[in-house]
Amino acid sequence: MVTTLSADIYGMATAPTIAPERSSQVTSKPYPNYKVIVLNDDFNTFPYVAECLMKYIPGMTGDRAWDLTNQVHYEGQAIVWVGPQEPAELYHQQLRRAGLTMAPLEAA
Repeated sequence: MVTTLSADIYGMATAPTIAPERSSQVTSKPYPNYKVIVLNDDFNTFPYVAECLMKYIPGMTGDRAWDLTNQVHYEGQAIVWVGPQEPAELYHQQLRRAGLTMAPLEAA
């Protein structure tokens, strides 16, 4: 004798399950930018800070480097570059290795 077990015994639904429709719309989320911030300290000179900014930050002009150096001195810090994480990490590391006092990288 063959016994057939009904769906009621196992508590399974007898109607087919319908999956919700998938959205075909793709939402792209841009990567965040990061800020490279130089902090004021008592041991780096104005000319040295400006020189480092011109050496390590692409496209940094002498005038902009001096403006940022003054901002570091008088306001305690300056954002010297903003952009994607990978180059931000590189510039941050180069400036830190050159002896500048750096704030941790932060998302813009």
